[in-house]
Amino acid sequence: MTRAYRPFLSELNLTYPQYLVMMVLWQEGEVPTRRIAERLKLGPSAVTPMADQLERAGLIARRRDESDRRLILVSATEKGRSLEAAAVVGRDALRCRAGLSKEELQELRASLHDLAGRMAEEEPAQA
Repeated sequence: MTRAYRPFLSELNLTYPQYLVMMVLWQEGEVPTRRIAERLKLGPSAVTPMADQLERAGLIARRRDESDRRLILVSATEKGRSLEAAAVVGRDALRCRAGLSKEELQELRASLHDLAGRMAEEEPAQA
């Protein structure tokens, strides 16, 4: 997937993991860092370096939650939101290239989520 997305993401100056972070923000708006980690099935510490890069690029802003200062809230800036339309065009072009219907893509996505969930539940074998 990373290889397929690379050409259009390079035009946006995003890596695939950064694109995934931006997708969460485009879909959900301002969210705590831990919500991004949950959506991407990552540890919270894995999100921080990506957020640092996106913030330096002016694509996101972070702030402490006023009611719970332990929470860091992340949101797309105006510059970050402006990339969404181009990202949708690129994503749709990749969908066409895959030759799958919208329903087939939804089934594939559901199967992959199911597989990831089952693998996450598996205990690693002890050597």
